[in-house]
Amino acid sequence: MEFWSLLMVASRPVLQVLLVGLIGAFLASGYVNILSSNARRDVNKIVFVVFIPALVFASLAKTVTAKDIISWWFMPVNIGITFLIGGILGWAAAKMLKLEHHLQALVIASCSAGNLGAMPLIIVPAICDEDGNPFGLSKICRVQGISYASFSMVVGNLFIWTHTYSLIRKSVSHSSGNHGHDVLTRMNKNPETNRKTRMFDAQEEQDYDDRRALLLPPSDTSDRLAEHQSETEGQLLGRNLSDIIMHIWEKLKGTFHKMSEELLSPPTISAIIGFTVGAIPWLKAFIVGETAPLKVVHDSMTLLGDGTIPCTIIILGGNLTEGLRKSTVKPLVIVAIICVRYVILPLSGIVVVMAAGRLGFLPRSPLYCFILLIQYTVPPAMSIGTMAQLFDACQEECSVIFLWTYLVAAFAVTIWSVVFMWILL
Repeated sequence: MEFWSLLMVASRPVLQVLLVGLIGAFLASGYVNILSSNARRDVNKIVFVVFIPALVFASLAKTVTAKDIISWWFMPVNIGITFLIGGILGWAAAKMLKLEHHLQALVIASCSAGNLGAMPLIIVPAICDEDGNPFGLSKICRVQGISYASFSMVVGNLFIWTHTYSLIRKSVSHSSGNHGHDVLTRMNKNPETNRKTRMFDAQEEQDYDDRRALLLPPSDTSDRLAEHQSETEGQLLGRNLSDIIMHIWEKLKGTFHKMSEELLSPPTISAIIGFTVGAIPWLKAFIVGETAPLKVVHDSMTLLGDGTIPCTIIILGGNLTEGLRKSTVKPLVIVAIICVRYVILPLSGIVVVMAAGRLGFLPRSPLYCFILLIQYTVPPAMSIGTMAQLFDACQEECSVIFLWTYLVAAFAVTIWSVVFMWILL
């Protein structure tokens, strides 16, 4: 296909996303205020628990086979490479800009963790619906594309809720500790306060010595008192150690519980069920197909899944309005993230995917290769904002970063989609 034809095919889906996103932004604005933060949160829960699982199950159950599961082995490797390259570049950018520790973690997370679920689920079906799409018949392209994007979402969630979650959690803990240390340091910088503190400590020490002299036992019992005191201190030390161990254990249990909740989320569970149905021929024939006894179940899941894309875009447009009210991030930070996500990572992706194709690691499917390349081009994962809300940190910074990266994504994803299709075809 000619370059301009590819540009038209790639630009229309992004324009659709922009138009529907503008509707979400308008509904969330002060002029209408229908899509408030609470309303977005409730709709997002419905999408997460109902629409996305239905879409994932319907697509995977219809298209996936046991052979496909084996042949898609390079996708987890590819996603791991995106996290590795993006993390290294984000770390280098954070060090060059000399950011605070919590902002360093946010920049690294924004550069490494991409929106590997919602964005491919939005872009790929829209490209397949175009009459001149280069990936074959629209219906077949759409179902296969959703299957690839669903697998990408499942693997991406695994990386995000292990690597990125740990990164954000550690940065918040480090920042909290430093905050307490800074408060003590600022207090100690006051000479008058220090002088009064020393005087108070000296007086308190003298009073303690006087009381100790009055209450000091006879010399013949001092040894036994020392032994008793050492035993008491040993018991207290053992009790403190057990309390510390229990506290660490409770923290670890809470962390693993939260991670298991996210990793065993409804989309992930539906993907596992969809893979199982697709991989077992007799079970697939029982649910999928014109003569299947439970065809109505698959049709119902397909009907629910159709609401995923419009609801997701509307919520995304409403969430991005939060960034318009904030200005807490330096422009250089946003520029650095944009350069990493939309310049360096896509170029790296072309090298990695083309090398994997020449080595015979990839199936002969241009659409599959296109999904692999798109994984290097998507904006930061919205789950980073969820983690910021979870730890009550960097929420304003997340809003600003999401606003600008998703606005630039409208143009960057279009241009790179054209380049990727031109390379593959």
